Order: sequence, then structure tokens, then C-alpha cells
Amino acid sequence: MKKELLFAGFGGQGILLIGKTIGQAAMTEGRYVTYLPSYGPEMRSGTSNCSIVISDEPIASPLVAAVDVLVAMNQPSYVKFSPRVRSGGVMVINTTLITPDERPPAGVTIAGGDFTQQAIELGSVQVCSMIALGHVVRESGLVALESVIQEMKLLTAKRPEFIALNEQALLLGYETQ
Repeated sequence: MKKELLFAGFGGQGILLIGKTIGQAAMTEGRYVTYLPSYGPEMRSGTSNCSIVISDEPIASPLVAAVDVLVAMNQPSYVKFSPRVRSGGVMVINTTLITPDERPPAGVTIAGGDFTQQAIELGSVQVCSMIALGHVVRESGLVALESVIQEMKLLTAKRPEFIALNEQALLLGYETQ
């Protein structure tokens, strides 16, 4: 098994955090993982993306061309990366900031929702990426939800006030069709 993932959006949306979280969860479950972040020089609102490769065997390169899972949190990321999703793959999109302008490529599933509004209703717009991650966990089946929750708690330990809210957001994304 080898799956390639790409998470993309604006800086400050939690893109790198959710990539690291799913990568750590996969490592905890005994898989090989590469994690390659990329971001612009801006503190917020610049470009941000990360690619993750999860495999049962050693990984030769962290670079991904075509992906099995795309998380697009804004329109520019959707436009730039949606053509790279393989047939049989899934796109998880934040419909608050994305208006798909065409049908998905053949064999690609689109999942997602109004993540920004859902996060506001939970109490903080900052957890919208965790809602997206919940969708990824459910749609991909790559890692167990419990592993992701455990890694999220470890990676966000510096912000303990967000741990319970992040867990709620993950569960919301996982349970919402």
C-alpha cells in the first residue's frame, strides 16, 4: 500500500498541522511516512501546502506528482491541485472558500462542506482544518480516527485550550457526510 496526499490552502489555516497529524498517526500505526511542507514567506494568508506519502514499504522520494487525496481549503489551491487527483482518489474541499467550476475528473470523489461556518459554530474558525482532516480519515481509511486524535493531542499540547475543540472538529468532519 502506498498513498500520496496533498493538503493545500492559505497560511494560518492549519494545513501543515493536519498534514503532520495524519503523518504522525500513520507512523504510530507502523507505516513509513514522508512529510514535505511548502509555504511562502508571509506569516498569514500566503500559500501553504504539504505532501505526505504513507506506505507499508520504505519510500524512495517525498515528492508527489499525482495524489490519492487532496485537501483544498481555498479556491487557488483547488484550481492548482485538483487536476493532480488520481482516478479513484478523493478531494476534500472547503465549500466556504471554493466554488468548483467543473466536474471532478472521472473516478474522483468530492467530499467536504462549509468547514469555515462549521468551525465558527463550534466556537473558533481556527478548527476548520480539523474538520477537513476528519473527512480525510473517513474517506481514505488510511489511519484510525483514534490514532489521529491521539497525535492531534500531542501536536497541539502547547495550546491546551484547543485540544477539546480540535477533537470536536475532527469528530464533526468524520461523522458528517
